[in-house]
Amino acid sequence: MSKCTTKKITSIGGSALLEGIMMRGPKNTSVAVRKEDGSIYKQDVEFDPIAKKSAFFRIPIIRGIFGFIDSMRLSYKCLMISADVAMEDAGKTEEEPSKLEKWLDDKLGDKLTSIIMVIAAVLGVALAVFLFFFVPSWLFKFLMSFFPGWDTTSWQYSLLKSVFEGMLKIVLFISYIAVISLMPDMKRTFMYHGAEHKTIFCYENDLELTVENVKKQSRFHPRCGTSFLIIMLLVGIIIGFFIRIENVFLRVVVKILLLPLTMGVGYELIKVCGRYQNTFTRIVSAPGMWAQHITTKEPNDKMMEIAIAAMQDVIPENGEDLVDCKKNK
Repeated sequence: MSKCTTKKITSIGGSALLEGIMMRGPKNTSVAVRKEDGSIYKQDVEFDPIAKKSAFFRIPIIRGIFGFIDSMRLSYKCLMISADVAMEDAGKTEEEPSKLEKWLDDKLGDKLTSIIMVIAAVLGVALAVFLFFFVPSWLFKFLMSFFPGWDTTSWQYSLLKSVFEGMLKIVLFISYIAVISLMPDMKRTFMYHGAEHKTIFCYENDLELTVENVKKQSRFHPRCGTSFLIIMLLVGIIIGFFIRIENVFLRVVVKILLLPLTMGVGYELIKVCGRYQNTFTRIVSAPGMWAQHITTKEPNDKMMEIAIAAMQDVIPENGEDLVDCKKNK
C-alpha cells in the first residue's frame, strides 16, 4: 500500500489568522489577509528557525520541542500582522475614539496591540494549566476518596488515574473548541483553517491552484495542529502512567516539566501519520481527524482565494518541499 493517498506530500504548512492565512514553505513564509475593501494584503515574513542554528535541534524528539516553539513564535508574529491590517481597516470606519483610547494610543502607540496579546497569552496559559493539569488530577483524587480500598501503589490504580486524567483533558479540549466555534469570529477563523487544508491538499494532488480545484478537496488533514494537540494528549496518558505521585500540586509540576517530552513524541507521531497510511497511523490519526470537524469549517470562495495567494508565494521551484512516497513494509 502506498504511504500517501495524494500524488505527493509537501512539507508546506500553515495556520489561520484574522481574516487571513499564513503559509510556511522551506524557504519563506507568506501572509495573505483580506482587507475591508476586498483587496488582498500580502507580506513575506522574515523568520529564523531555531532548527537552523544547530544539528542538535534536528535530532528526533528534540526537533519536535523546538519545532513547536518555532511554530508558536511564527504564528504569533503572523497573527500580529493580520491584527495590524484589521485594526488599520477598523480605524478608517470606527467612530471617534474615547479619551481612554486616545490616552492609551498616545502612551503606547503601536505597542498597545502587542501588550494586549501578551496579557491574553499569559491569562490563557494560566487558564490552560488550571483546566488541563490541576482540575483532572484534583478531580480524580476527590473521586477516589470515596473508594478508600484502592492500593495507590498498584499499576492498575496508576493506569486508571492516567486514563481518567487524559480522557478528561480531551473532553475539556473538545468542549472548549466546540463552544468557541459558535462565536462568529471564531467560526470565520475555522473557515480559513479549512481553506488552508483544502489548498494544501489541492497542491498535493498536483492540481492547479484554482478556487474550483481547491473546493473539491477535503478539509481534514493528518498534519494539522489540531491532530498534533490530540496526539499530545494521548501521549500524555502514557507518560502519566509512570508518574506515581499522589500529591496533586507536585504531580502537576512534574507533568508540566515533562511537556517537552510529550511535544517531542507527539511531533514524531504526527510526522509518521502524515507520511504513512496504514492501520497504525489511521488509529493514531483518528481522534485528531475527528476533532477537525470542529476546528475546520467549509470556506467560501474569497477565503480560498486568500489561501491560494499565500500558498503560491511559498512553493519552491526546485521541489525541495516534497517528501518521497515509498511503500509500507
